[in-house]
Amino acid sequence: MTRVLLIEDNENLAFGLSRSLEAEGYAVEIAADGTTGLAKVRARSPDLVVLDLMLPGVDGYTLLRTLREEGNKTPVLILTARAEEADKVFGFRLGADDYVTKPFGLAELLERVKALLRRATAQAQGDGAAANGGSGATTERFGDVTVDAASRTVTRGGAPVALTPKEFDLLLALLRRRGAVAGRFELLKEVWGHQTEVATRTVDIHVAELRRKLEEDPSTPKHILTVWKAGYRLHR
Repeated sequence: MTRVLLIEDNENLAFGLSRSLEAEGYAVEIAADGTTGLAKVRARSPDLVVLDLMLPGVDGYTLLRTLREEGNKTPVLILTARAEEADKVFGFRLGADDYVTKPFGLAELLERVKALLRRATAQAQGDGAAANGGSGATTERFGDVTVDAASRTVTRGGAPVALTPKEFDLLLALLRRRGAVAGRFELLKEVWGHQTEVATRTVDIHVAELRRKLEEDPSTPKHILTVWKAGYRLHR
């Protein structure tokens, strides 16, 4: 059974979410503060963490940063009452996989949970294929950027660039299209595993991060381009 760890200090919200997730067939465990939540992630190795940012003890940002610094790759869905773009960007930079802003619809949250779990399963299968020599991965280049899909590493001008897992997956998705346009929902489906269209700025935020890290001038990108009303494409 798929295991979900819900780290949420609002008792009523945690209870309601846990019942809804259990009705979908997930085994749910609750942690009411960051310290307990961090300990449970380490001890239980859940398949997904649903993480509130405003927690007593260790806050959600610190918890997420700690997990990623330890090399923990468990998918993390952030629950946040903060609607500001900067807060979402900061969460993604720390390694969050997706977010839902409070108040949220239950159907939307369940779709995001399913999407992250689907993507995690696909990623694990892909890693297994690569380990057995079946990835067929090659080195890609654009501008002064080199992307090694096999080792999941990126360099710019010969210097390593640290990308989050989702940033790297998004970059690969654009590279594979050889200059063709990719729509936002198309990218949400491929990179995040979404099966239905949802209103989210996730793709745009990740594109902005890729430009910040890989473009000489992120405000006037030469490679990661916006195609008005269509999506994004990568120009070599």
